Amino acid sequence: MKIDIITLFPEFFNSNIFLGPLKKAVEMKLMEIKVWNLRDFAKHPKEVDDYPYGGGSGMVLKPEPIFECVDKLKGDKSKIILFSPQGKILNQKLVKKLSKEKHLILICGRYKGVDERVSKIVDLELSIGDYIVSGGEIPALVLIDAIARLLPGTVGDKDSVETDSFEDGLLDAPLYTRPYEYKGLKVPKILLSGNHKKISLWKRIQKIRRTLLKRPDLIDKAKLTKKERKLVETLKRRLKNESTTNKRN
Repeated sequence: MKIDIITLFPEFFNSNIFLGPLKKAVEMKLMEIKVWNLRDFAKHPKEVDDYPYGGGSGMVLKPEPIFECVDKLKGDKSKIILFSPQGKILNQKLVKKLSKEKHLILICGRYKGVDERVSKIVDLELSIGDYIVSGGEIPALVLIDAIARLLPGTVGDKDSVETDSFEDGLLDAPLYTRPYEYKGLKVPKILLSGNHKKISLWKRIQKIRRTLLKRPDLIDKAKLTKKERKLVETLKRRLKNESTTNKRN
């Protein structure tokens, strides 16, 4: 996979793309990453932004440098992505889909935003959540790191990736390690039983319970069997009863 990043701050990526799974992906030549300075495509280095037409605060990235840079980079199989608050929310399903692309061109916005005409050359607008960060560099790093983890050989334990949160639409089960007991808090005995079938079932139930408690919005879209759907309804009733009891007390 080839990834081109268009940014006003290429130094942001100098160290970050050489850590963890990203470093492995690059070293194994599974991912080729190149960072482009948007100023190199402006008539003058400082002419990359200007005041917005119609008034208002902030500065807007000009269309010309972005168009020039994209024209230089794009090919028949390129997918052009702009990071924007208006974009589609990034999730694991979308990460998987994008990991199958041959070439991504990532445009990192800055300041107040990007000239609307840039949307004409963009295939997909992406957001990493309903909050504002200083620019598109952080979302770009989030995306390429998430993709790198899916590439074969970048994570030591393949099973670790396949059982991550969101892989099946659910949060991960609770995790424990040594010591067995700490400040009176013990590891659930089932995890020490050696019975892999029972442990697997326990983890599955815990994933469903944790998702229902912490991210109930995910439950309806999760990959659940009919039996697990019934479990969800049972847990909902139980949690509702517990909530009612706590209010009375």
